Amino acid sequence: FNVFVYVGKRLWDIELMAIEVDNLYQAGVLDKDLYMQAKLVLRKEHRIEEELNQENKSPY
Repeated sequence: FNVFVYVGKRLWDIELMAIEVDNLYQAGVLDKDLYMQAKLVLRKEHRIEEELNQENKSPY
C-alpha cells in the first residue's frame, strides 16, 4: 500500500504494522488470505526481533 512505518525501534514498527493490518482487514480492504499472510510474516518477524533483543541484553 506504499506506506512506510518508522517509529524508532523495529519491534515497535512491527507491532504498529500488525495493528494497521488488523484495521485494514476489519475495514474490508484486505481479503482473508492476504491478511493471514501478513499476520504470519509480522508474527515471525516479531519473534525474531524479540530473540535478538534477548541475546543482546547483557546481565552486567
